[in-house]
Amino acid sequence: MDPIIAKLVDEFQTNYALADLTQSEAFEAFAAYCVLSAYYEEEFNPDEFRTGGGNDLGIDAIGVLVDSILFRDAADVRAHIQRSRRVDVQIVVIQAKTTAAFDSRVISDLADNLSHITGTGSVPYAASGDIANFRECLEAVYGNIAKLSGALPELHVHYVTTGDRVADMVASKAVSAGERLRSLGRFDRVEFRCVTRDELRQLYRRATTKVAVQFPMPRKVSMPKVPDVQQALLGLLSARDLVSHILSDESGRLRKTLFHGNVRDYLGDDNPVNREIANTLRDPSRRERFAVLNNGITIVTHGLHVVGDDIYLDDFEIVNGCQTCHVLFEHRNELTDNVHVSVRIVHSHDEDVINGIVGATNRQTTISEEDLTIRESFHRLLEDYFTHSRDPERRLFYERRTKQYEHHRVEKTRIITRAQLIRSYTAMFLGEPTRRGQYRSLISSGSGHLFAEGHQPVVYYTAAAAFYRLDWLLRNGRIPKSYAPYRFHIINAIKLRVLGRAPIQHTSRTAERECKRILDVMWDKSAAERLVLNLLTPLQRAIDTEQAEGVAARELARTQRFTKRVSNEILNSTCP
Repeated sequence: MDPIIAKLVDEFQTNYALADLTQSEAFEAFAAYCVLSAYYEEEFNPDEFRTGGGNDLGIDAIGVLVDSILFRDAADVRAHIQRSRRVDVQIVVIQAKTTAAFDSRVISDLADNLSHITGTGSVPYAASGDIANFRECLEAVYGNIAKLSGALPELHVHYVTTGDRVADMVASKAVSAGERLRSLGRFDRVEFRCVTRDELRQLYRRATTKVAVQFPMPRKVSMPKVPDVQQALLGLLSARDLVSHILSDESGRLRKTLFHGNVRDYLGDDNPVNREIANTLRDPSRRERFAVLNNGITIVTHGLHVVGDDIYLDDFEIVNGCQTCHVLFEHRNELTDNVHVSVRIVHSHDEDVINGIVGATNRQTTISEEDLTIRESFHRLLEDYFTHSRDPERRLFYERRTKQYEHHRVEKTRIITRAQLIRSYTAMFLGEPTRRGQYRSLISSGSGHLFAEGHQPVVYYTAAAAFYRLDWLLRNGRIPKSYAPYRFHIINAIKLRVLGRAPIQHTSRTAERECKRILDVMWDKSAAERLVLNLLTPLQRAIDTEQAEGVAARELARTQRFTKRVSNEILNSTCP
């Protein structure tokens, strides 16, 4: 393997605790991380997207992005599509070889296999469970064809090696392979790329670096000095520059992670306000008045440099203006040099200041107090609780902001994202392992009173520790990976086996005492492994019973009936 790539793979294995993988397996996971990060900017476990077995038909990793959210399991894809009105879908397929050259036969074979896998007919070869799951993902998409947002899915195939150049013959084969897959009529766009050594290094650098941008903003003024604010600017920014320099990533896709600090998610093009913004952009006379007709956007940044007319931002979020930004991006081809957006940029490291900005800029319309918990002190309390005053072996890191730990020397598998914490908490302590959804939808539904005042941080930490340990057991082959779709049922089962059915009490002394019983097991590798292996027996009985009654395997993990059956099996069985 190329020595520079080898060093990057070693670093990657250390960060993601994948030291047990062989060189080829580690390179597959590394390639999956680099490529998928170009489509999805949040933290994820790259080894979960690796196919990692025989009969995978030349596919080493697969990712399915629905509305820019990265999925692996067909059940999750199906659940997201069912609760959505309109969806955008991108399929990412990766073939990774440590060889120093590209092989045109690999391209031909991969195109042949993909034509069968993504087509409507049966696959004429023996295929692994990962490939079967991939086909189920496609079935979930095409089974809801009316929900696609005006276009068929996109297919992006990446053939990754450590080669430094792509021969003309290989390039021609890649073009031909793309045309062949496009001719199936199943995809709106097909991209078949050969990723070289240098491109792979660039992808890794981008994946491990926070968003930094540079753009011209000659029309600006500095605001008076404000306590705990390093600098604040008001100005007019060209809408084209906003889209091209700030909103778009290197591949031309919208950076949706920029809006995590904005309490409103994008409401879609059917929303009356968004329709009005779009109509303004379509009107040649009105769009030139866009800056005075629109409230503009607010950017909070941890790094700001002004050099003449140029602005440099590093580690920033758009905390107000989500609707405006999405509509501008969708109508980017209609923008002219005369369309401007009013922009407020606040450079601060003080979280109280940032919370105040979020609250103030989001009170233009009615928003519940629960919505505003996205930036309230409880999340900072969790972040501090996870990180401090704890044995290093028991330390986890709550990722309150996307990629906030990218420049810290921490084991990536110990980073717990908000989505992982929510699902683990709702599974373990609310008895809802099937509960899915984005943060805003769960908060608006009032599910479980997430992050409520008076909740004890140790309860959330305990759920995160169970997620971490189960992930470790799966990643290291201590329990079969076939149980991965049931991971949140297992997390629920851990609580049932250790503490019983009674709900946890959110009082300091009680919560600490009860959670300690779970934590003492989770942080003992051998004890955790014994417990989970024991839980697999009643779990498998529930699986077998449901399947005997005609429930499809792909549906099990998402039904309330299965959840109840698993709970009963756990409570009625005894631990040896």
